Parts: sequence; C-alpha cells; structure tokens
Amino acid sequence: MRRKSIKYFISTTFSSVIFNVMTLMCLLSVYCKGQVNQNFFIPSSTVNNSRLIPLLAGEGAFYAGSMIGLNELWYKDYPRSAFHLFNDNKEWQQMDKMGHMLTAYTISRLTAALYQWSGIKELPAAAYGTSMGMAFQTNIEIFDGFSSEWGFSIGDMVANTTGASLFLSQESAWGEQRIGLKISFHPTEYDQYHPAELGENIWQEMLKDYNGQTYWVSFAIASFLPKGTKIPGWACVDFGYGAEGMINAMTNPPLCDANGNDLNFDRYRKFFVSLDVNLTKIPTKSPALKTFFGAVSFIKIPMPTLEYSRKKFKFHILYF
Repeated sequence: MRRKSIKYFISTTFSSVIFNVMTLMCLLSVYCKGQVNQNFFIPSSTVNNSRLIPLLAGEGAFYAGSMIGLNELWYKDYPRSAFHLFNDNKEWQQMDKMGHMLTAYTISRLTAALYQWSGIKELPAAAYGTSMGMAFQTNIEIFDGFSSEWGFSIGDMVANTTGASLFLSQESAWGEQRIGLKISFHPTEYDQYHPAELGENIWQEMLKDYNGQTYWVSFAIASFLPKGTKIPGWACVDFGYGAEGMINAMTNPPLCDANGNDLNFDRYRKFFVSLDVNLTKIPTKSPALKTFFGAVSFIKIPMPTLEYSRKKFKFHILYF
C-alpha cells in the first residue's frame, strides 16, 4: 500500500504549527492592523469578542479549507468506495501512530492556548481545543474510510484519542501539562533508496522519513516533586521511541548498491532516555517570547542521550 504524502503531512505535528500560525496571522491582521505590541500576546482576563470572533473565523476557514484542499489534492484522484476499515497497525514499526498521538496532543494544546488568549477559562478552553484536535484528525480518517485505496484506521483513531486525552486529562487534573509529547529529527541514509516514499530533499525527509524521527514523552521533573524543590521547572527527563531500517511500510523491497551488491537493512526499534528543556517554563517577562516558546515546545531540544537498540546501549553527546 502506498503511503499518502499529503495525508502524512497533515497527520504530523508540523500541521499543528501551520494551523496555529495561520490562525495567528488572521488575528494579527484583524486585531493589530499591521502592528504587533506586547499587550497583544497577553491573554485576556475576560472573554474578548474582538479576539474570539476573529479566532473562530480563522480556525473555521482553515479547517474547511484544509479539508477541501485535501480532497482536491489527493482523494478525488482515487476511486471512492463504501465506508470500510483498514488495519495498518503493523506498518512503519508503529511510528505513524506516534505521529498521530503527537499531532492530536499538539493541536489540542495550541488551540486551547488560543482560546485562553481570547479570554475563555482554562478548562473550557482545554475542552474546545481537544475537540478541535479530534475533529481535525477524525475527518482525515473518514476520508480514508470512503477511499477504495485505503480505509478507516481504528489504530489511528486510538492514537488520536490517546494524544488528545493526554492533554485534556492533565488540564483537568493538574491545570498544567506535566507530561508532554515531542519530536526530534535527523537526516538518514535511507531516503536515497526510496525517495518517493522517504523524501527527495531535506524538507520532505523531515515529513516523510520515519527513520530519522524520534518521538518523546517528556516529564517535567519538578512538577512531580514537593514544592520548594531546587530543580528548575524547565528541567525534564524524556523517554523516546524510534525505528530504523525502514524503506517501505511493511517489508523492504530488494535493494542494490552502486556496484550491484544486495543491500539488506535490518528493521529495528530504538529506545532512548534523555534530558530536555520545557520551553513553556523558561522564565521571561516578554509575552511575545513566551508565546513563541509555547508554539515550538513540541520540538525536543538536543541533549546527551542514552540509546538502547539491538540489545546494546549507545551514548550520544547530543542527539537530534
């Protein structure tokens, strides 16, 4: 089964950045009339319709436009079918499922932050943000369900629900995100053997090459310790998951090097432990900088990392 590049693009965390940046651009043009100041980034203490209405309009326009664009750019070129399921749980060593979790979590978190910015209280904002994250991801799966080329993936929906629930449950229990989801990336050698699948340049590789992606569960250390601890709030310990040796979804096709020799890549999983920085906890008096830190906090900061794979350990001074 061919993997859909466009679907995958939307199903990764990078889509959440585009989603929120485009919304913010709409808000900037309407609210600030071309000039941004620090007060713009400070959340409103009460519901502010001059923020909320453009926010809803911007999100609605992007949501509708993205769904229409996805259909026009991809699905209309493939035959339709009755709604059906497809089991893709064994593909890509489940790396795609980690991507779904991260995307649902990040869209929920960033959208909730926008609602709080407009003056909506934290818990309702979290519920609205989670609803948007789930709606965005679910519609993609519904498109798949009516395409004869693919199908509705229950595994994807479980991953989507897990990511969105991780965000909402923490907001409900603690009023903060003590456990976050992140991603890191480094280029690999595998794209040259199947560029159509893994990317033809570095930008495509970032979106398509699972071999270079690592997904992280990040724990804010101080949040789990008694108050007054000397450990800074931004200090985190992360546990990562990755996989390597994948040229195709299920099995690798026959490959040869430049001299005609057979290439056999071993498909294997990797597990990591690393230090990290919670950018949302960095002390700053700048509301604009605080907003920026929140928007990019899904990216894992390169740090010393311990890797376990193929029954042995490996230490990285800096792991990307």
